[in-house]
Amino acid sequence: MIPPIASRFVAGETTATALDHARRANEDGVKVILNLLGEHYEERAPADGDAAAYEQLIADISGSGLDACVSVKPSQIGIDVGDDVFRENYHRIAAAGEEHDVFVWCDMEDADTTDVTLDVFEEAAREYDGGVGLCVQANLKRTGDDLKRLADVPGKIRLVKGAYDEDAAIAYKRKEVVNEKYEEYLEFLFDEYVGGVAVGSHDPKMIARAEELAAEYGREFEVQMLMGVREDAQRELAAGGREVWQYAPYGDKWFSYFYRRVRERKENALFALRAVVGV
Repeated sequence: MIPPIASRFVAGETTATALDHARRANEDGVKVILNLLGEHYEERAPADGDAAAYEQLIADISGSGLDACVSVKPSQIGIDVGDDVFRENYHRIAAAGEEHDVFVWCDMEDADTTDVTLDVFEEAAREYDGGVGLCVQANLKRTGDDLKRLADVPGKIRLVKGAYDEDAAIAYKRKEVVNEKYEEYLEFLFDEYVGGVAVGSHDPKMIARAEELAAEYGREFEVQMLMGVREDAQRELAAGGREVWQYAPYGDKWFSYFYRRVRERKENALFALRAVVGV
């Protein structure tokens, strides 16, 4: 059982609890991206198993009436086993999404996997008529070229600042530079990208900039935030008419995810400490 200290960030251990969480979020106007926790499988069996679990999750979402979709990690569905395993499993999941009219996101992981992730996403986006989306990281120095490559690819792009600790040779390390690049790439997406734009950020400045660009270019966008982080802002944005999606992980591999959430933000660590000491 997930202890209360972690339940802020994780939507339970089962599909049923995850769907219940999505239902409650929907009542507040917030849509939900469900992610079954699991990553870096080095054998095919668990990768295939989680791909099958996503197929079932998509069928469950389709029959639920919920505003929900899914997001998968390449290392969860076989990229560490082989590029062909990742490709096969991602296409399985994308095909299920097309069959059930459920959108399928692909997360971006460390820079070593960027090329094959881009290749597989582009193939699926064209095959499944834009029913898939890809996360792109603003801190990587290659991202400007990657976005130009993706400009005419249907689907959606989720722009994030980037959470992986990459080498300075391939990634911007200074916060102010990453912010500058984020705004630069946002403008490119609004101006050049044929698909949908998702602002994957908790930063009010970036969301405000996206609002300005949306007005300037006459386009819509969605905001994506993590479960457990700035949830009041999520509800406020949704109440104001902005499309908001909450990334909500679930599953029995919750501990490592919770540990990362606590480490990455001081306020998350303080929340955990208060929960432990009861203040």
